[in-house]
Amino acid sequence: MTVSILFILIFGLSGGLIVGCGYVAFLTVLGLIPRLTQLSKTKHLIHAYEGAIIMGTLSGTWGALYDIKLYLPSFLLVPIGLACGIFVGMIAAALTEVVNVIPILTKRIGMEGQLIVVLMAIVIGKVIGSLFDWIYFVDQ
Repeated sequence: MTVSILFILIFGLSGGLIVGCGYVAFLTVLGLIPRLTQLSKTKHLIHAYEGAIIMGTLSGTWGALYDIKLYLPSFLLVPIGLACGIFVGMIAAALTEVVNVIPILTKRIGMEGQLIVVLMAIVIGKVIGSLFDWIYFVDQ
């Protein structure tokens, strides 16, 4: 094994460990998983949440490293996309819940009593932006 390959292995492993530690610190320090189970009233399933995150991370890493392509029928893409969107939305919602971003935003823009309006603006903007991206950029 040459020295350059050894350096590549060391740097790749180091980079992976750094990113993994950052991800775990992000989930642990902010307490996203316990807060998510508390909000969804599924505290008894906390080990299932943890296992799902570990399996999702491992399968995502495996898929990225080996460039796996799944040739699935098109009718399965909607539920898969919906599940991915729900996951990202839940993580984003848990993060904003923990950090209290939205109440601070409404106070800063002078809409303290209009929290629902701000939330609906965020949701509608996200939906319209996602639809625009999907309709305009997909299959071009």
